[in-house]
Amino acid sequence: MRHQVAGYKLSRSKDQRNALRRTLINQLFTHEKIQTTRAKAMAIRGDAEKLITLARNAEKASDVEKVNARRLAASRLENATVVKKLFEDIGPRFANRNGGYTRMFRLGLRQGDSAEMVRLELVED
Repeated sequence: MRHQVAGYKLSRSKDQRNALRRTLINQLFTHEKIQTTRAKAMAIRGDAEKLITLARNAEKASDVEKVNARRLAASRLENATVVKKLFEDIGPRFANRNGGYTRMFRLGLRQGDSAEMVRLELVED
């Protein structure tokens, strides 16, 4: 039984899952939309929304809290340009939104292995 087991393993080891998660979130914030399988999108959706909330709340925080928020995001993303875009562009864009920053569109099945494909994108108001 899988009682209290959270997350998706995605048939990968821990390090591979972390690298995949980091890469997909970086691509999502860089291009503001990605096309991937439904399982991978569900695996990163919560992490991406938490990072956007962190950037959104840092707008109204003190200087020390802003620096701490940037360091926390940088430890999760490890890409300085993406962190800068997250805090200067994406976070302020969702200042008046309380959640639900991403949207998933189903695209159908992939021809090779019949995996369900989705487009994960940031919501535009």
